[in-house]
Amino acid sequence: MSDTNNNDQPAATPAIPPRPAPPVMPAADAPTTPLSPELANAFRADNQPTTPLGGAWTPPAAVQTPPATAHMPTSHASADPATAGSAAPTHTHGSAAPGAAFGAAATPTPYAATGGSLPPGAPIPPQSNTFGEPTAPEPAKKPRKRAGATIGLITATALIAAGAGFGGSWAYNSFVDDGALPVTTSDGGTITVNNPGSVTQTTAIAAEALPSVVTIDVGTDQAAGSGSGVIISEDGYVLTNTHVVTLDGATGAADVRVTLSDGTIYQAEVVGTDPIYDLAVIKLKDASDLPVITWGDSGALNVGDTTVALGAPLGLANSVTEGIVSTLNRSISVASSAAPSTPDSGDSNDNNDSQGGPFTFDVPGAQGSTPKESISIAVIQTDAAINPGNSGGALVNSEGDLIGINVAIATAGGNSDSAGSIGLGFAIPSNIAKRISTEIIENGEASHGLLGASVTNASAMKDATTAGAYIAEIVKNGAADEAGLKEGDVVTKLGDARISSSIDLTAQVRALAAGSDTTVTYIRGGETFEVDVTLGSLK
Repeated sequence: MSDTNNNDQPAATPAIPPRPAPPVMPAADAPTTPLSPELANAFRADNQPTTPLGGAWTPPAAVQTPPATAHMPTSHASADPATAGSAAPTHTHGSAAPGAAFGAAATPTPYAATGGSLPPGAPIPPQSNTFGEPTAPEPAKKPRKRAGATIGLITATALIAAGAGFGGSWAYNSFVDDGALPVTTSDGGTITVNNPGSVTQTTAIAAEALPSVVTIDVGTDQAAGSGSGVIISEDGYVLTNTHVVTLDGATGAADVRVTLSDGTIYQAEVVGTDPIYDLAVIKLKDASDLPVITWGDSGALNVGDTTVALGAPLGLANSVTEGIVSTLNRSISVASSAAPSTPDSGDSNDNNDSQGGPFTFDVPGAQGSTPKESISIAVIQTDAAINPGNSGGALVNSEGDLIGINVAIATAGGNSDSAGSIGLGFAIPSNIAKRISTEIIENGEASHGLLGASVTNASAMKDATTAGAYIAEIVKNGAADEAGLKEGDVVTKLGDARISSSIDLTAQVRALAAGSDTTVTYIRGGETFEVDVTLGSLK
């Protein structure tokens, strides 16, 4: 550097050939106005200053023009008239503008102090790879189009998360359909949805299971009635109640007509009935590709689980009611005209009469015979509304899987003609119904276990200390006798089921197939024992 007090001209700085700037490839939505030289200079491929940074560099706290003294080389004035008015090189922290000589003037910009940062809102210039080669920026993402049924999509997503699994795909396919209502399921059943934004889990459950639930009309020259049923095979096997297809014992050869949820009508014939557990199977004629219900595991239920009852109460097809599991392992005694009048069982309990307590079978329009016997069945209790005509229909869980066959209701007294739901409905557990229906299809009938003992309620005995089934009599060479049970023993469990009464024991024994192996827990002399039992066969 020359002395500023003489007239010597400083030696000219040799020009450095400019490095070619990378081609500018603007993004799809970038402005067409080219970048200012200063900003383009700040984003050269090497992105490094051409002169060493002086001193400590202070990150910018705010956008402002950096002072001319700190870390900025001073200008060198020239006394040569030929160069008067021309500025000597002034170097900022950025590099020189592309294509300019090293000594060319560069006006400091408010963003030079940031080391090459962009101003707010400025487009991102092209970058380079590690070899200094320019790379094209990512194309700008196009804004998404709003779906015509955004609210429906959100609702469907919520149903998939809550539901679980079962109605998710249906809900998605249906509710994103730009709001076309009513929504038609893939199986042909129709669920009316007036407001897709407020559908509930029950909507999806019904849409999943309802196509598999049918209305059954039964008639003879003297009587007629209706009930419900559930499709259990694609070729037309339908599970229902014995009291539906026999009009509560009034007939054994009625005409049966079945209407699907989409309105298709089939003629049907009775494959077999099981009056001991009030289940029956019918077969639709010339049917194929029918929507089949998915079997659920009734043994996995908890009290409080969601239940949905589907059927045709009072002949009103495609009706849906919702509730919860109120109680598990409940046993009820129901008066049944279809039950055998003199069952050769070897078992008896003190409640085997025609009264049946408050529990009734009701078929709308049916003129059943006067019940002479009652049957004891294990049931799921639910507060989902079940009314006359729901019998034989489906009780499903939160995934739309079959967990029970609706069978009976409790009445608050009075004439059964005016009976209606009082929040106490009962369904035969699906695990029992599946076993019995399979045997009916294969053999035309179902088998039931036999203990070989007469029992009564232990709570009715003098000095009773626990509820259970008190063994009043043992049948010689029967299952109980072979297992070592004796009169006076109090049975408190059969398998995993708690036994609180004689009805409980009879219902749980009948739920098992003939020849089943199980375990009996009983009390004798104040001590608790457990014994393995192989059940006999109810004839």
